[in-house]
Parts: sequence; structure tokens; C-alpha cells
Amino acid sequence: MEVILLWSFYILTFYAFIPGVISRFFGFRVFKKGKSERDLALTFDDGPHPEYTVQLLDLLKTYNAKATFFVLGIQAEKCPELLKRMHEEGHLIGIHNYVHKTNWFMRPKTVRQHIEKTSNIIESITGKRPIYYRPPWGIVNLFDFNNLGHIQIILWSAMFNDWRKKVGAERLYKRMSKCCRGGEVLLLHDCGLTLGADADAPANMLIALERFLQDAKQKDLRCVRVDELMRATDANKVRNPSWLKRIVVKSWLGYERVFHILFGMKTTNPEQPIFHFRMRPYHGDPVTMDDGTVLKQDDKVLEIHFDNRRLYEIGTRSRNMMQIAIHMIRDVERTLPELADYVQSHPEVNAEFKALYGVSMINRGPEQFGFVVKDLPKSIFAWASKHYLRLIMRIIHPSGSNRVRNHTEQLVPKLIIMSRHTLLSRYGKSFAYEANKQEQTLLTSEHVVKKAPSAT
Repeated sequence: MEVILLWSFYILTFYAFIPGVISRFFGFRVFKKGKSERDLALTFDDGPHPEYTVQLLDLLKTYNAKATFFVLGIQAEKCPELLKRMHEEGHLIGIHNYVHKTNWFMRPKTVRQHIEKTSNIIESITGKRPIYYRPPWGIVNLFDFNNLGHIQIILWSAMFNDWRKKVGAERLYKRMSKCCRGGEVLLLHDCGLTLGADADAPANMLIALERFLQDAKQKDLRCVRVDELMRATDANKVRNPSWLKRIVVKSWLGYERVFHILFGMKTTNPEQPIFHFRMRPYHGDPVTMDDGTVLKQDDKVLEIHFDNRRLYEIGTRSRNMMQIAIHMIRDVERTLPELADYVQSHPEVNAEFKALYGVSMINRGPEQFGFVVKDLPKSIFAWASKHYLRLIMRIIHPSGSNRVRNHTEQLVPKLIIMSRHTLLSRYGKSFAYEANKQEQTLLTSEHVVKKAPSAT
């Protein structure tokens, strides 16, 4: 019996207690507080409620404040018109499980079912699928960090025990007024029907909240949705990166310099490098390129690497993944002619390599430049490439790791390959000139043949 109790204690500790501690106190894989001078986030759990949520929406509208509602699926089913109103008035709707049950006592599969069911309800009412999730009581289990797909976990920086009526409106207001500043994520409740709550407690919350909104207005503070506070926080991090991120970036760029030296990497533009490259044998399955050339095992390739310093500069100047991709495409467009000229001016390179070869997360659009995009075969290299490139995207992405996690299904490394003939024919000056000259000669010959008098 003692052994069973001991193992039960160990399982509960590692499954529930430790994950809860590291998420709550260290902010691991969760968002719980922002960095903004002007913006704070009001969040409301357990609703919607047919009486109190209506009053709350009216109050928010009066003060032009936006909020985030983490709704229970069972309540959302009863009040679809309130979810529709929340959405239409510009508020953000997140998930709070289907019923108010802690993740500590649910299997990972059951948690996913709660989230999926509630997501479907919200999407059927608003037309928009939620991606933000607050577990009841903020409690996560061991598998929540990596088991929720695109879902972002949201906790809070301050709560006020507002689910208990005995706190009273005056005391609740005093507690809230201490957090009337930028960056805060305030946890409140617009429904008191869950276990341990008082059914009419939201009435006090509404009284205290109106005074809080008056104070926020006087201080020129904005009440925004959680996703907007996250964007403001990410922008602040880009402008003022933490000491830890500065160390990580310097270490990363230092590693790149060592890598270039050890493997003899070259570039076409030392002052403003875009590509670094080296000659090496190809190891992989045969690949048929756009011009019919087949790349085989041990054929020589020019392995290309995007300059990490340039990648970091692009990331800090861009607001989203689309802008990063656009900047990278422009740089590639500018650099491919330089690379073709380099190959043509170095006969020893020109004679040996068969294709350009690289691995990239930004693999939507390279076809327009003549690249063939292929899936990486499953291997240790593919696994390492995926995790390394996702780490890079977390470092350089303007919206931080939270945004990257929301699009993991898109962040899949792939091979990009271009034949030597395509590189030179599309981007090489002398090659294009000779090809054009030969084409003109052929056209002229055909013209002469057509115009020549018949021998008969």
C-alpha cells in the first residue's frame, strides 16, 4: 500500500505539480504578463452568463474597452447570441474547457476533447476558430505544453478573488486599482455558476470594474485584447531585447562564424553577404530538377546557407512571417545573379558542381526562381534540421516564440534544389548572352532557308 501511495505521489508530482509550478512562476510556454506602457488586458472566465455578461458588454462598450473572454463550452451553447455579440464588438474569445474541470485530473486525450468540442462551438457561432486557451484554475498537466497543437496557453498577472461575494465591491476595487498599469493581464469572472463561486458575485465585479475603467481612462491606459497586448510585448522585445536574448543572439552569430571557418564557406559579397556556400557531395535520393537533370548520390552540389546576421536584421524589421519571406525573396533575387557570375568566373567550380542545394523553412515561393522543393526524407538529419531551424525562427521571428508555435504546421524544413544549367541560363550574364546569340543565329538560319529560292 505504501508503494502504491508513493508511486501515486510521484506521478501526481511530475504529471501535475511540477508543470504547474514552472508555468505559473517561470512563464514556461505560457503568456501571463505583457510589456507595454499603455496597454493592459482584461480577461473574463467561466461565462457567458445571460445577465452579467450582457451588463459587462454594455460597460466595455461605454468605455471603448476591449476584452478577452475565456468561455466554457457548456455556457457558450446556452448563450450563442452573447458569443456573437462579443465577436461583433471586437472582443477576443478563448477556450476554458467544455466544463470547469481541472486538467490535473484529466488524461491528455480528455483535455484535447474538451478543447476541440469548445473550439467547434465557438467557431460554429462566430465563424472564427479560437487559438487561445486558459485551463481552469490555470492548472496544466505535463502534456499540455506540447500536446495542444496551435493552441496558446494564457494565464494572468493578477487575480482578485472576485468569484466570492464576501470580498465586496469596495475591497475588490482597491485590489484592482493596484494593478492599473500597462502590461497587466487581469483575471475576472463574469459568471458565478462554477464550483466554489458565488452566483451573484459578478455584480460586485461590475461595480468595481466601472471605477477601474474610469481610473484607466484618466491614466491614458488602454484596455486591449490579449493578442494585441502580446503583439505590443513582442514589438517591445524587438526594440529592447532581454539580456538573455542578446546572449543567445551573440552566441548564435559567433557559432556561425566558427562554422564558416571550419567548413571553408565562401560568399559573393563579403561586405553584405546573403548566401554562404561550399562544395560537397550530395547524399540523398535522386531528384529530378526542373530542366530534367537528375541529381544523384555523390554528385557535387553547392550547399547554400542564408546569412544569419542578415536573417536577424530582417526579423527585427519585420512585423510578421509574410514580411520576413518577402525580404528574403528580394535578397535571393538580388544574390542569384551574383552567385551565377561567381560560378562563371571560377572554372574549377563551374566544372564540378551539378546543382545548388539548401534546406529552408521559407519554402513557399522558391519555385519562381527555378528551385525544386522536395520533402526531407525522414532521418536524424531531418529531425535535427527541423529543431535547429525552428530555434532560429524563434530567435528572429518578430512576434516571438508564441507566434511561431501557432504555425508549427507551416514550419517544416524542405530541400530547395536548382540545377547548374538553370542557375546559369536564368542568372548568368555570359551564359545568357551566348544562349541568346545561338538562338538568334538559329532564327536567322531558319529565315534564310525559308527565303532561299527553290533548286527546282
